[in-house]
Amino acid sequence: MAKETEWNKRFNIGVDSIDNAHRKLFSIVRKLVYLDKKENNGQWACAEGIKYFKSYAIEHFTDEEAYMQSIGYKGYEMHKRLHDEMRYKTLPALEKDLTKSNYSEESIHHFLGICLGWLAAHIMIEDLAITGKISNRWKENETGKDVTVMERAVADTIEKIFKLRPEIVSEHYSGDYFGNSIADRLKYRTKDGKHTQIYLVFEEELILYVVSSMLNMPLNKMDRLVADAVKEISQHMAEQIGMNLGLYSRYQLESNHIITMEQFRKTYYLEYFDYSFLFNTGTGYFAFCVEQV
Repeated sequence: MAKETEWNKRFNIGVDSIDNAHRKLFSIVRKLVYLDKKENNGQWACAEGIKYFKSYAIEHFTDEEAYMQSIGYKGYEMHKRLHDEMRYKTLPALEKDLTKSNYSEESIHHFLGICLGWLAAHIMIEDLAITGKISNRWKENETGKDVTVMERAVADTIEKIFKLRPEIVSEHYSGDYFGNSIADRLKYRTKDGKHTQIYLVFEEELILYVVSSMLNMPLNKMDRLVADAVKEISQHMAEQIGMNLGLYSRYQLESNHIITMEQFRKTYYLEYFDYSFLFNTGTGYFAFCVEQV
Protein backbone atom coordinates (compact mmCIF):
# COMPACT_ATOMS: atom_id res chain seq x y z
CA MET A 1 0.00 0.00 0.00
CA ALA A 2 1.19 3.52 -0.74
CA LYS A 3 2.76 5.42 2.11
CA GLU A 4 0.15 7.34 4.10
CA THR A 5 0.32 11.10 4.10
CA GLU A 6 1.60 12.83 7.20
CA TRP A 7 -0.87 13.86 9.87
CA ASN A 8 -1.60 17.56 9.47
CA LYS A 9 -0.82 19.06 12.88
CA ARG A 10 -3.22 21.95 12.31
CA PHE A 11 -5.96 19.49 13.25
CA ASN A 12 -4.53 19.02 16.75
CA ILE A 13 -6.71 20.60 19.44
CA GLY A 14 -4.30 19.82 22.27
CA VAL A 15 -6.13 16.91 23.93
CA ASP A 16 -4.16 13.72 23.25
CA SER A 17 -7.08 11.25 23.37
CA ILE A 18 -9.14 13.37 20.97
CA ASP A 19 -6.22 14.13 18.64
CA ASN A 20 -5.34 10.41 18.45
CA ALA A 21 -8.94 9.55 17.56
CA HIS A 22 -9.03 12.21 14.85
CA ARG A 23 -5.76 10.92 13.43
CA LYS A 24 -7.28 7.44 13.30
CA LEU A 25 -10.43 8.66 11.55
CA PHE A 26 -8.41 10.46 8.87
CA SER A 27 -6.33 7.30 8.45
CA ILE A 28 -9.47 5.22 7.85
CA VAL A 29 -10.73 7.70 5.24
CA ARG A 30 -7.35 7.69 3.48
CA LYS A 31 -7.44 3.90 3.28
CA LEU A 32 -10.94 4.04 1.83
CA VAL A 33 -9.80 6.59 -0.77
CA TYR A 34 -6.94 4.23 -1.65
CA LEU A 35 -9.34 1.30 -2.04
CA ASP A 36 -11.70 3.39 -4.15
CA LYS A 37 -8.90 4.45 -6.51
CA LYS A 38 -7.75 0.88 -7.13
CA GLU A 39 -8.98 -0.78 -10.28
CA ASN A 40 -11.54 -3.49 -9.63
CA ASN A 41 -11.74 -2.45 -5.99
CA GLY A 42 -13.78 -4.90 -3.99
CA GLN A 43 -17.20 -3.74 -2.84
CA TRP A 44 -16.75 -5.91 0.22
CA ALA A 45 -13.54 -4.08 1.19
CA CYS A 46 -15.19 -0.67 0.82
CA ALA A 47 -18.31 -1.79 2.65
CA GLU A 48 -16.32 -3.20 5.57
CA GLY A 49 -14.12 -0.10 5.71
CA ILE A 50 -17.15 2.19 5.80
CA LYS A 51 -18.71 0.13 8.60
CA TYR A 52 -15.46 0.43 10.55
CA PHE A 53 -15.36 4.21 10.01
CA LYS A 54 -18.92 4.54 11.31
CA SER A 55 -18.24 2.33 14.34
CA TYR A 56 -15.06 4.17 15.27
CA ALA A 57 -16.61 7.62 14.71
CA ILE A 58 -19.55 6.83 17.00
CA GLU A 59 -17.18 5.49 19.66
CA HIS A 60 -15.12 8.67 19.37
CA PHE A 61 -18.22 10.88 19.72
CA THR A 62 -19.06 9.15 23.01
CA ASP A 63 -15.52 9.62 24.34
CA GLU A 64 -15.40 13.26 23.25
CA GLU A 65 -18.77 13.97 24.88
CA ALA A 66 -17.52 12.46 28.14
CA TYR A 67 -14.46 14.72 27.99
CA MET A 68 -16.60 17.82 27.36
CA GLN A 69 -18.74 16.97 30.38
CA SER A 70 -15.68 16.35 32.53
CA ILE A 71 -14.42 19.91 31.94
CA GLY A 72 -17.87 21.51 32.08
CA TYR A 73 -17.78 22.73 28.49
CA LYS A 74 -20.57 25.27 28.02
CA GLY A 75 -21.11 24.39 24.38
CA TYR A 76 -21.74 20.71 25.18
CA GLU A 77 -25.46 20.67 24.32
CA MET A 78 -25.00 22.01 20.79
CA HIS A 79 -21.87 19.95 20.20
CA LYS A 80 -23.67 16.75 21.17
CA ARG A 81 -26.55 17.74 18.92
CA LEU A 82 -24.12 17.90 15.98
CA HIS A 83 -22.73 14.47 16.91
CA ASP A 84 -26.25 13.05 17.16
CA GLU A 85 -27.13 14.40 13.75
CA MET A 86 -24.10 12.67 12.28
CA ARG A 87 -24.95 9.46 14.19
CA TYR A 88 -28.65 9.27 13.46
CA LYS A 89 -29.19 11.23 10.22
CA THR A 90 -26.11 11.83 8.07
CA LEU A 91 -24.40 8.44 8.36
CA PRO A 92 -27.66 6.44 7.98
CA ALA A 93 -28.64 8.56 4.96
CA LEU A 94 -25.26 7.99 3.33
CA GLU A 95 -25.42 4.27 4.11
CA LYS A 96 -28.87 4.08 2.55
CA ASP A 97 -27.52 5.70 -0.62
CA LEU A 98 -24.59 3.24 -0.67
CA THR A 99 -26.86 0.22 -0.29
CA LYS A 100 -29.43 1.45 -2.80
CA SER A 101 -26.72 2.00 -5.42
CA ASN A 102 -24.88 -1.24 -4.55
CA TYR A 103 -21.84 0.77 -3.51
CA SER A 104 -21.52 2.62 -6.79
CA GLU A 105 -18.47 4.80 -7.37
CA GLU A 106 -20.62 7.93 -7.10
CA SER A 107 -22.18 6.92 -3.76
CA ILE A 108 -18.73 6.05 -2.35
CA HIS A 109 -17.46 9.47 -3.46
CA HIS A 110 -20.41 11.12 -1.71
CA PHE A 111 -19.71 9.18 1.47
CA LEU A 112 -15.99 9.95 1.48
CA GLY A 113 -16.41 13.60 0.47
CA ILE A 114 -19.07 14.39 3.05
CA CYS A 115 -17.39 12.47 5.89
CA LEU A 116 -13.98 13.98 5.15
CA GLY A 117 -15.39 17.49 4.81
CA TRP A 118 -17.51 17.12 7.93
CA LEU A 119 -14.59 15.78 9.94
CA ALA A 120 -12.21 18.58 8.91
CA ALA A 121 -14.78 21.34 9.45
CA HIS A 122 -15.99 19.86 12.74
CA ILE A 123 -12.45 19.72 14.16
CA MET A 124 -11.47 23.21 13.02
CA ILE A 125 -14.74 24.88 14.03
CA GLU A 126 -16.37 22.85 16.81
CA ASP A 127 -13.58 20.86 18.47
CA LEU A 128 -11.09 23.73 18.72
CA ALA A 129 -13.78 25.64 20.64
CA ILE A 130 -13.69 22.94 23.35
CA THR A 131 -10.20 24.06 24.35
CA GLY A 132 -10.99 27.76 23.98
CA LYS A 133 -8.64 28.25 21.03
CA ILE A 134 -11.52 29.76 19.08
CA SER A 135 -14.96 30.95 20.15
CA ASN A 136 -18.05 28.78 19.77
CA ARG A 137 -19.62 29.70 16.41
CA TRP A 138 -23.25 28.95 17.26
CA LYS A 139 -25.63 31.67 18.40
CA GLU A 140 -26.94 31.23 21.93
CA ASN A 141 -30.50 30.49 20.85
CA GLU A 142 -29.49 27.95 18.18
CA THR A 143 -30.23 24.90 20.33
CA GLY A 144 -33.78 26.10 20.94
CA LYS A 145 -34.63 26.61 17.32
CA ASP A 146 -37.15 24.35 15.73
CA VAL A 147 -35.63 23.64 12.35
CA THR A 148 -38.39 21.22 11.35
CA VAL A 149 -40.63 23.89 9.83
CA MET A 150 -37.84 25.32 7.69
CA GLU A 151 -36.64 21.87 6.69
CA ARG A 152 -40.14 20.88 5.61
CA ALA A 153 -40.58 24.12 3.63
CA VAL A 154 -37.33 23.48 1.73
CA ALA A 155 -38.16 19.81 1.11
CA ASP A 156 -41.65 20.69 -0.15
CA THR A 157 -40.19 23.26 -2.52
CA ILE A 158 -37.67 20.77 -3.93
CA GLU A 159 -40.47 18.29 -4.50
CA LYS A 160 -42.74 20.88 -6.10
CA ILE A 161 -40.16 22.46 -8.44
CA PHE A 162 -37.91 19.49 -9.23
CA LYS A 163 -40.52 16.71 -8.94
CA LEU A 164 -38.04 14.81 -6.77
CA ARG A 165 -38.44 13.40 -3.25
CA PRO A 166 -35.55 14.71 -1.13
CA GLU A 167 -34.16 13.06 1.98
CA ILE A 168 -32.45 15.12 4.66
CA VAL A 169 -28.76 14.27 5.07
CA SER A 170 -27.86 16.99 7.56
CA GLU A 171 -29.66 19.75 9.46
CA HIS A 172 -26.30 21.45 10.12
CA TYR A 173 -24.49 21.27 6.80
CA SER A 174 -20.98 22.66 7.26
CA GLY A 175 -19.80 23.33 3.72
CA ASP A 176 -18.65 19.76 3.08
CA TYR A 177 -17.63 18.78 -0.43
CA PHE A 178 -20.24 16.54 -2.08
CA GLY A 179 -19.16 16.67 -5.70
CA ASN A 180 -18.76 19.29 -8.43
CA SER A 181 -21.35 21.96 -7.66
CA ILE A 182 -22.61 25.43 -8.45
CA ALA A 183 -23.65 27.94 -5.79
CA ASP A 184 -26.00 30.92 -5.88
CA ARG A 185 -26.17 33.72 -3.29
CA LEU A 186 -29.32 35.80 -2.91
CA LYS A 187 -29.42 38.91 -0.70
CA TYR A 188 -32.73 40.17 0.69
CA ARG A 189 -33.65 43.12 2.91
CA THR A 190 -36.72 44.10 4.88
CA LYS A 191 -38.31 47.54 5.13
CA ASP A 192 -36.66 48.08 8.51
CA GLY A 193 -33.20 47.49 7.02
CA LYS A 194 -32.52 43.94 8.16
CA HIS A 195 -30.68 41.67 5.75
CA THR A 196 -30.85 37.98 4.95
CA GLN A 197 -28.52 36.01 2.71
CA ILE A 198 -29.59 32.70 1.20
CA TYR A 199 -27.17 30.25 -0.39
CA LEU A 200 -28.35 27.43 -2.64
CA VAL A 201 -25.79 24.84 -3.70
CA PHE A 202 -26.62 22.38 -6.49
CA GLU A 203 -24.56 19.34 -7.38
CA GLU A 204 -23.88 19.48 -11.11
CA GLU A 205 -25.69 16.20 -11.74
CA LEU A 206 -28.83 17.62 -10.14
CA ILE A 207 -28.90 20.94 -11.93
CA LEU A 208 -28.12 19.39 -15.32
CA TYR A 209 -31.01 16.98 -14.76
CA VAL A 210 -33.36 19.81 -13.78
CA VAL A 211 -32.45 22.11 -16.70
CA SER A 212 -32.47 19.21 -19.16
CA SER A 213 -35.98 18.30 -17.96
CA MET A 214 -37.13 21.88 -18.45
CA LEU A 215 -35.74 22.02 -22.00
CA ASN A 216 -36.72 18.45 -22.80
CA MET A 217 -33.24 17.91 -24.23
CA PRO A 218 -30.06 16.39 -22.73
CA LEU A 219 -27.36 18.69 -21.32
CA ASN A 220 -24.04 17.30 -20.18
CA LYS A 221 -21.93 20.31 -19.23
CA MET A 222 -22.11 23.46 -17.14
CA ASP A 223 -22.25 26.64 -19.26
CA ARG A 224 -23.70 30.16 -19.21
CA LEU A 225 -27.17 28.89 -20.04
CA VAL A 226 -27.13 26.54 -17.05
CA ALA A 227 -25.68 29.22 -14.75
CA ASP A 228 -28.42 31.68 -15.72
CA ALA A 229 -31.02 28.96 -15.20
CA VAL A 230 -29.59 28.32 -11.71
CA LYS A 231 -30.09 31.99 -10.80
CA GLU A 232 -33.74 31.92 -11.87
CA ILE A 233 -34.43 28.55 -10.23
CA SER A 234 -32.77 29.73 -7.00
CA GLN A 235 -34.86 32.88 -6.87
CA HIS A 236 -38.08 30.95 -7.47
CA MET A 237 -37.11 28.43 -4.79
CA ALA A 238 -36.36 31.17 -2.25
CA GLU A 239 -39.67 32.86 -3.01
CA GLN A 240 -41.59 29.60 -2.72
CA ILE A 241 -39.95 28.78 0.61
CA GLY A 242 -40.74 32.30 1.83
CA MET A 243 -44.37 31.86 0.84
CA ASN A 244 -44.53 28.49 2.59
CA LEU A 245 -43.30 30.19 5.76
CA GLY A 246 -45.52 33.25 5.38
CA LEU A 247 -42.47 35.52 5.07
CA TYR A 248 -42.29 36.36 1.36
CA SER A 249 -44.05 39.75 1.54
CA ARG A 250 -41.57 41.01 4.14
CA TYR A 251 -38.45 40.65 1.99
CA GLN A 252 -37.21 42.42 -1.13
CA LEU A 253 -34.50 40.95 -3.34
CA GLU A 254 -31.34 43.09 -3.53
CA SER A 255 -28.98 40.88 -5.55
CA ASN A 256 -28.59 37.43 -7.05
CA HIS A 257 -25.10 36.17 -7.96
CA ILE A 258 -23.46 32.90 -8.89
CA ILE A 259 -20.39 32.40 -6.69
CA THR A 260 -17.57 29.88 -6.75
CA MET A 261 -17.55 26.99 -4.31
CA GLU A 262 -14.33 28.41 -2.86
CA GLN A 263 -16.14 31.70 -2.14
CA PHE A 264 -19.03 29.80 -0.59
CA ARG A 265 -16.78 27.77 1.70
CA LYS A 266 -14.80 30.83 2.78
CA THR A 267 -18.04 32.61 3.60
CA TYR A 268 -19.35 29.59 5.46
CA TYR A 269 -16.35 29.36 7.75
CA LEU A 270 -16.41 33.09 8.51
CA GLU A 271 -20.13 33.62 9.04
CA TYR A 272 -22.80 32.36 11.44
CA PHE A 273 -25.64 30.60 9.67
CA ASP A 274 -29.12 30.32 11.15
CA TYR A 275 -30.09 27.35 8.99
CA SER A 276 -27.99 25.02 6.85
CA PHE A 277 -29.47 21.88 5.33
CA LEU A 278 -28.11 19.19 3.05
CA PHE A 279 -30.51 17.03 1.03
CA ASN A 280 -30.12 14.03 -1.24
CA THR A 281 -32.68 14.36 -4.03
CA GLY A 282 -31.87 10.97 -5.50
CA THR A 283 -30.48 12.76 -8.55
CA GLY A 284 -27.79 14.78 -6.79
CA TYR A 285 -27.18 16.68 -3.59
CA PHE A 286 -28.57 20.10 -2.68
CA ALA A 287 -27.66 22.48 0.17
CA PHE A 288 -29.74 25.39 1.47
CA CYS A 289 -28.22 27.87 3.92
CA VAL A 290 -29.64 31.03 5.51
CA GLU A 291 -27.79 33.83 7.30
CA GLN A 292 -29.89 36.52 8.97
CA VAL A 293 -27.96 39.71 9.70
